Amino acid sequence: MKIGIMGGTFDPIHYGHLLAAEEARRNLGIERLIFVPTGDPEYKNHDITPSEDRYAMTLLATAGVLEYSVSRIEIDRKEATYTIDTLRAFIESGIKPEDLFFITGLDAMLSITSWYDYEHIPELCTLVTANRPGYPVSGIEKLPKFIRDKLKYIEIPQFAISSTEIRERARDGRGIRFLVPHLVEIYIESNKLYKR
Repeated sequence: MKIGIMGGTFDPIHYGHLLAAEEARRNLGIERLIFVPTGDPEYKNHDITPSEDRYAMTLLATAGVLEYSVSRIEIDRKEATYTIDTLRAFIESGIKPEDLFFITGLDAMLSITSWYDYEHIPELCTLVTANRPGYPVSGIEKLPKFIRDKLKYIEIPQFAISSTEIRERARDGRGIRFLVPHLVEIYIESNKLYKR
């Protein structure tokens, strides 16, 4: 069974994330896609929404989609969380490296050489990147060959949306309807997330 892992802060999860996940699932024949919200990422600033809120929003956004699930693996990890550790944990659970796909946006993929222990990531999975508006595809050529050799590229329809923009709109009271799933919108509003 082909398993896709989609990691991210999901602060908040939005339709761009879901569209990239679904395009990867359909294009690569992935049978089960697991969203993995980050715990306390070392590479991000620490001004992110608490992990329990991000986990809850990811659950709400994927509810009812049989092929999707959400993992707490990085949230429950007490020490610093790294992609390599998450992939190793999935391998140890019995998934073969040839059946494991790690999906992330092009912006994140272009920075893979700054990730902890990145040299070993291609040994554990096939890397999948989805292009988002504003990021040149040509940047992939600058990645090391051993990364490019294990990289699959998928196009997603133009969908100019970002978590940063959603947080700003929620903070300013401009509304986020149709940028995130309705249940996520309700969660953000009822918990007053992103308010000043």
